[in-house]
Amino acid sequence: MNEIINRCRWVNMKNPLYIQYHDTEWGIPQHADQMLFELLILEGFQAGLSWECVLNKRVRFRQVYDNFDVEKVSHYDEKKMQELLADPGIIRNRLKVQASVRNARVFLQIQAEFGSFDAYLWGVTDGKTIDESYDLQTTSPLSDQISKDLKKRGMKFVGSTVIYSYLQAVGVINAHGAECDCHPAAR
Repeated sequence: MNEIINRCRWVNMKNPLYIQYHDTEWGIPQHADQMLFELLILEGFQAGLSWECVLNKRVRFRQVYDNFDVEKVSHYDEKKMQELLADPGIIRNRLKVQASVRNARVFLQIQAEFGSFDAYLWGVTDGKTIDESYDLQTTSPLSDQISKDLKKRGMKFVGSTVIYSYLQAVGVINAHGAECDCHPAAR
């Protein structure tokens, strides 16, 4: 990719982490289950907060969440959850911490059923990225569908708005704005 000069309007140009995230991750198709799990958990922690808040705590999240090793997270017990809730470097919300462990267990079930979470997630669009503008909506029929299925499987903090944001983050939806060098028309 060429050097990015023009970025989506939502990027805080004073935050190097945000700039790097926009330029090297957001909207770029992700297929590694570990990254898909990390972003799913982080998007759940974002509920009611800004992504920038979560992004600023991401390094610490990786440290205390065993680099988002889904197998390890699925075995977190009450003692480990209490340690997480005591850590000021992450978002300390009991329901979100509990949901992260529950969601890890469901994530493993989905991997077992589909062969990978990647196959589950990208199978919905036949492996194709959907291009749409980031400022048009906060949910879609696709995010409604995936949210409903994940909830039925037992996941928490996976409402349609969270899942829509997640789909943008992992590149299922490319929502870079027309002003951005990452927009499909700019390529």
